[in-house]
Amino acid sequence: MTPARALLWIRLVHTLVWAIFATSIVLIPLWTHQGRLRGAAWLAAFVALECVVLVVNRMRCPLTDLAARYTTERHDNFDIYLPLWVARHNKTISGSLYALGLLYLGTRWVGAVR
Repeated sequence: MTPARALLWIRLVHTLVWAIFATSIVLIPLWTHQGRLRGAAWLAAFVALECVVLVVNRMRCPLTDLAARYTTERHDNFDIYLPLWVARHNKTISGSLYALGLLYLGTRWVGAVR
């Protein structure tokens, strides 16, 4: 497989993985609002596993390091099919939405237990 073809596949997989986690982050407050607290909690745990992977890898996705083997490009979206500004601010946006979703889930969960 050529480096260009390998990079294409890595970008596709990375974008798919990102879409799954982004969707999960968006669904946490939505499901919480709908009263689907257990499902929202499972999504929160799923996203937390990704956070652990990022922490273990020095706040970088392992797919970024893999993509770097196949190109000299290093702009913020060289390894994923996202607009540059989204790739550049992804952790801030996703982290903020995740934290707010967790806060909302936590308050609803505590209210449901009472």
